[in-house]
Order: sequence, then C-alpha cells, then structure tokens
Amino acid sequence: MTGDEPFYPIHGPFERETMKAQPAQPPEYDIAFVLRADERIMWPIEAKVLETPKAVAAYIKDVRDEFLTCRYAPFSNSGAMIGYLLSGTEDAAFDKIAEKLSCVLEPLVEHPGRPNRRSQHIRAVPTGKSYPVEFGCYHIIFAYRDLKRIPVGMS
Repeated sequence: MTGDEPFYPIHGPFERETMKAQPAQPPEYDIAFVLRADERIMWPIEAKVLETPKAVAAYIKDVRDEFLTCRYAPFSNSGAMIGYLLSGTEDAAFDKIAEKLSCVLEPLVEHPGRPNRRSQHIRAVPTGKSYPVEFGCYHIIFAYRDLKRIPVGMS
C-alpha cells in the first residue's frame, strides 16, 4: 500500500453504528477496510476455521445473523467471509455453504481458478434505517494444504 488509498485496513475494529444499549459491547470485525473520508464506513471481513466442508454452522451464523441483519456492514453493500478449511476440498465447502444459505455461489470471473465465490442477498434492514438492502458476500476458502505452504514469516 502506498498510503494514498482512500481506505486503510485495521484488525478488530468496532462497529459502533449497530451497538446495542449499554453495557453491551459493539460488534467487532476480524479485519475491516475503513474509509478515510468517513470512518463509520467499513468493509468487513470475518474469518472462521472449518474443520471439514460440512462444519460450516458458525460461518453460516455470521452471514445470516450479522451481515444479513445489518448488524455487520450497515453502511456497505458487501463484505467478506474467509474459511480456513482443515480437511476436505474447497468445492465441497462452497457446496455446503450454498446449501445452508439457500443461494448460488458464483465464481469470480476476475479471478478464475482461485477458491473464491460471491453470493447475492436481500438484507433485513431495521425500520427507520436507510442501509443498503442488496448485499454481496464474498467467500474465500483457504485449504490447510495451502496454508502449510506459506513460508515462515509470511503468515
């Protein structure tokens, strides 16, 4: 990064827009790209460890209960989920995610051959809020066999 980007990445930022009444803690993203011009606007990334392609419950819960309720990414029309798959194939994980979300996961034509997909959803926007209704979720699966190849110091 040059420092001239209109955004900056940050680990663990809080989403104050959707914070529930005190003493509740605000939602916290694993990673987010924050817009410099308006720091309320973040493009979040959530990550989950997937033991197998069928073990996607926590992953699905974040998509349904956080992204699609506008608790996560209220001002953004998209966000991302990363799955760290310990055994099995990326395609099997994508198939199970699509089944559980009752949606189609489209391969990204910009990145053919990479283990990523995109799904389109309609969100349940809270009454009185003008958050984007249409939401695109990017899905990236990193298989354990690929994670073992990352050189020391590069993880």
